Amino acid sequence: MAGRWFGRLALVTGASVGIGAAIARKLVIHGMTVVGCANNGIDKVKAIADEMKPHAPGVLHPIKCDVSKEDEITDMFSEIKEKFGGVDVCVNNAGILVESSALTSGKTEYWRYMLEINVMALAICTRESIYQMTERGIDDGHIFHINSLSGHRVFGSGFYAGTKHMVTAMTEGLRQELREKKSNIRVTSISPGIVRTEFAIRTHGDEEGNEIYNQMKNLEADDIANSLVHALHAPSYCQIHDILIRPIEQER
Repeated sequence: MAGRWFGRLALVTGASVGIGAAIARKLVIHGMTVVGCANNGIDKVKAIADEMKPHAPGVLHPIKCDVSKEDEITDMFSEIKEKFGGVDVCVNNAGILVESSALTSGKTEYWRYMLEINVMALAICTRESIYQMTERGIDDGHIFHINSLSGHRVFGSGFYAGTKHMVTAMTEGLRQELREKKSNIRVTSISPGIVRTEFAIRTHGDEEGNEIYNQMKNLEADDIANSLVHALHAPSYCQIHDILIRPIEQER
């Protein structure tokens, strides 16, 4: 991937752990300048940056940002513009599932928070990234939405699936808008099944989370990062629009 992407700027939200951390590492290895955004996990992003600095051709810059707050997102984009010129690749990875979010009994505040992280932050980061691309005349940028198989079927939390179905619809809507503008900016949705990260443990607790993971051979975060690099590396005329990836043993 050293060609047109070497030295260019990628934003990765939720970059402290799991899929986000794996993507940030992979892009740095491929020579990109990566802004890794996190809120409570910003120290973990800093540790990854320090770890990679001596041997990776790219560089990771941590930025603290709570993506549930629009003003913090727009401040982050202002900082990116001032320091680096603007975004070339945006990876909307930040996402959350709150366990007590059942449609029959969930708390409104939990639903609203999931909407802010899973939907609104993705939309705002996408909008701001495209602003920065177009004002600099960048016509080969790339927007990634880290979606979920729950964006294509309903299993488990109906509300979480609802937010991810929105991501699926928004990915296609964005593709259509970009085509109307005759833009060559590409958009790709990557929808993983079960990936062994901190996600299930953070959502359900240690015992239940590990029980979920121990049922089968899971995907690894690097599998998702590799799929993203594949889509990014495709010829500029080729849009890999939707990737669904699941463990062989996963039933649904």
